[in-house]
Amino acid sequence: MSLLDGFSTFNFDEGAPYVSVTKNGLTFNKGVIMKLGYPSHALLLINNDTKQLAIKVCDESTPNSAPFYKSNGKGILSVRWNSKDLLQTIKNLTGWDLEMESYRAAGTLLREENAMLFDLSRATPMN
Repeated sequence: MSLLDGFSTFNFDEGAPYVSVTKNGLTFNKGVIMKLGYPSHALLLINNDTKQLAIKVCDESTPNSAPFYKSNGKGILSVRWNSKDLLQTIKNLTGWDLEMESYRAAGTLLREENAMLFDLSRATPMN
């Protein structure tokens, strides 16, 4: 038995997970993708009362699932959703004027839920 039994390596490549919200869409960084295990599909969940978003890993047969991560030859690890309806929903939820300012919200991994939580009420301006 080793003194290191039970330890796991730390992956410095992942970085802190976050979502960026701009006038062009929502972008989930590589930290989100890697910590969720490169999911091909996810559910976007919105809590209007708490102004929170969650990305929950699912399969493509799950109702309302959306394509999430797709490997590309360029090695880019980010996901962008640029739905006008989604952006309008975010603007209505937060009161943000995305033409004037962009925002970033940190993600919290919910390992047991296989999900990532973003509190938009704690987002910070990027500009």
